[in-house]
Amino acid sequence: MPPKIPETVLAAVRRRPLLWALAAVTVLVLAGLLVLGGTIQKGGGQGGTPQAGTGQSETGQPAHPTAAAPADDAAYRPAYHLTPDQHWMNDPQRPFFLDGLWHYYYLYNADYPEGNGTEWFHATSTDMVHWKNEGVAIPKFRNGLGDIETGSAVVDTEGTAGLGKGAVIAVLTQQHDGVQRQSLFYSSDKGYSFQAYGQNPVVENPGAEHWRDPRIVRDEANNQWLMLLAEGHKIGFYTSSDLKHWTYVSGFEQDGLGILECPDFFQLDLDGDPAKRTWVLAAGADGAAEGRTTGLAYWTGSFDGKAFAPAGGHQWLDGGPDFYAAVTWDDPRQDDAQRKASRHAIGWMNNWAYARNLPTNTWYGSASVVRDIRLASDGGRPALVSAPTAALQSLEEAPVQVPAGSLGGGLALPVPDSGAFKADVELDKPADGTGKARLLLQSGGTTYATVGYDFAAGRAFVDRGGDAAAGGSGLAGRADASDEYRQERSVDARPAGDTVRLTVYVDRSSVEVFVGGQTLTSLVFPPAGNKEARLVADGPVSLKGGTVTPLAGIR
Repeated sequence: MPPKIPETVLAAVRRRPLLWALAAVTVLVLAGLLVLGGTIQKGGGQGGTPQAGTGQSETGQPAHPTAAAPADDAAYRPAYHLTPDQHWMNDPQRPFFLDGLWHYYYLYNADYPEGNGTEWFHATSTDMVHWKNEGVAIPKFRNGLGDIETGSAVVDTEGTAGLGKGAVIAVLTQQHDGVQRQSLFYSSDKGYSFQAYGQNPVVENPGAEHWRDPRIVRDEANNQWLMLLAEGHKIGFYTSSDLKHWTYVSGFEQDGLGILECPDFFQLDLDGDPAKRTWVLAAGADGAAEGRTTGLAYWTGSFDGKAFAPAGGHQWLDGGPDFYAAVTWDDPRQDDAQRKASRHAIGWMNNWAYARNLPTNTWYGSASVVRDIRLASDGGRPALVSAPTAALQSLEEAPVQVPAGSLGGGLALPVPDSGAFKADVELDKPADGTGKARLLLQSGGTTYATVGYDFAAGRAFVDRGGDAAAGGSGLAGRADASDEYRQERSVDARPAGDTVRLTVYVDRSSVEVFVGGQTLTSLVFPPAGNKEARLVADGPVSLKGGTVTPLAGIR
């Protein structure tokens, strides 16, 4: 809709005929701005000129105060999570930083639900919080090898691929007639558009059913590129000097976790100590055999330039049902010690068990908030711990204090009508070590989700059995999907002292819980009505203190 000409201008024109010329100039200026704005939005930097697109300063923070999230955005559209403007999104592709912008791609299907096939959709950000959708960067079905699936984009600083120093190289899976192959695409305009390499595929399928999701890692210690491929119950390791010719060097096999997908491989310093630098291998996996759902499993260990040797069994990065195909990355502007101290992570906030049966409209799928992960000692073994990335503070409005006291009679929390907020609550551990505290998320008088902590079990949990999807028609005809969706999810998070702190990010269709370095990520779909929240307890649990912070929108 074009901007309205202010009434004061129209009134002045009516009163002073001599100002008609000025009015005409005003109209022309407004029209020019409208055309320019439309050009920027439609072009999306496809011509090779990056656009920050979020009104942010060079520091990565919004250049103007963020407006509060509107309360009337329909169809569960999140306020502060990245979603496609329309149609389908799934797997995130690891971001890279170039010329002041983070470049992030996600799988996108403009033909959903009528047609198949994904392509790479491009989004940019200065702070990994405010995202601008830029458009399709690698379209599907253009080179005869199939659609564009998951892979990796890297900045080839030294031009090892022979396609120019600083070229952005994407190695990704294409699938045609059920055969998965790895292809190379390259960009000379900083990641806004890509061309297919003339000799694709760069790695031909050897006859494997599952052979996908290349993760490209620069191994500086051995002056080589690494590629990890998901090969069913195995992660294959390959090396290359030029990103085009690859040699298989080893395989890491793991049974009991279903078909492995979307591998990741990186180093972190245990407890921040460079002398304890540790390799972490991760992959999307199925935890059904352990009473879990799909998520990101990981192993810690060592790497000799060819093979990974795990130091123990697998662990899980997130205990919730909706953190899948996750990617991690570091910040190239930091020094080596900082880059090995922590990394960023983001996941597809969904689950294949029910992803196609959820009650959104015109758009399908979202990304989690970015979180920071580090490697810490936990009961004698290294474990990844998570925290919300600091840039999320740019979304925060003025916090409202929640008074301390007993939760015996329940306590109403002052949540915003927008349904977008962060709740921080610190719970006192009862003297006998038992009791449960629950944060009831309510809409229209119905509790649609419960975030809780069980002191006796030392576990945090999320239950969404009362939301609109759990009782909706989309899951009603599928008992398996309904059971998967309704199942309570939990994570071990024993308190280090006498209190437990829960940080809960609530958006219009999601809940992300941070507790003791562990996380629970869950979609939730509130029924219509006024938004409310309430703290209640079973047993003598009391609140030491808390805040509720409204969060601004990013759209």
